[in-house]
Amino acid sequence: MAGCAGRLTAPSPSIKAELAPRGELRAALFTGNPVIASKNRETGELSGTAFMLGRALAADAGVGFAPIEYTTIARLMDDAKTGAWDVAVLAIDPARRAVIDYAPPYVVVDITYLVRPGSPIASVAEADRPGVRVTAARGAATALMLQRTLKNAQLTPADSEPAAFELIREGKADAYAQNRFMLLGLADRLPGARVLDDRLDVVQLALALPKGRPTALAYVTTWMAQARRSGLVQRAIDAAGLRGVQAAPAAR
Repeated sequence: MAGCAGRLTAPSPSIKAELAPRGELRAALFTGNPVIASKNRETGELSGTAFMLGRALAADAGVGFAPIEYTTIARLMDDAKTGAWDVAVLAIDPARRAVIDYAPPYVVVDITYLVRPGSPIASVAEADRPGVRVTAARGAATALMLQRTLKNAQLTPADSEPAAFELIREGKADAYAQNRFMLLGLADRLPGARVLDDRLDVVQLALALPKGRPTALAYVTTWMAQARRSGLVQRAIDAAGLRGVQAAPAAR
């Protein structure tokens, strides 16, 4: 199985034991966000940037690759506390740093709103007004962001990304916050729904490890820099068909 195809030195036994304590790299793949990972409904096959990078990391580290699918980010974060997985792709958010540590980001994505059919909302600013019902998946970086920044609108968290979309479809929410790539796909499924032109924020995605694995984190940080230089990150973005999604600038 091909790895990063760079010149990264293989990890020492102690680093390998910290990175993959059970002898295989258990990669948490959140399939609720196609920028992170996806699952083919017919074949069950997993794909996406998290899958491709996790598989390459395992190959370069000389350990097996064991993907674990998660359909909600809240469950994934709960499992981080118990050591149920070894690496994941997550949006960088300060509220998560008590539980996980991040390598440098590899992707940046625009966050904006999908507004329900018939909504007069034309900008991000107009979505933060009294009486506006904003939704996001519970535990998602967008929900954490809105908890800190909304001043007037009502935040109504949903149990999952599909549940948040259903609130829009059923007219029980006015605006749904997520990355632009994902929302454009959802808008195609709901006539009259619109993705706003401006953006709420920019979110960075990065490989994340459970808290307390410093030598493994250092290895993954170095590995990610090589993955960027070798073109692996861009190939993962291209393979996932993520139009408009950009590789994060190299860390300085």
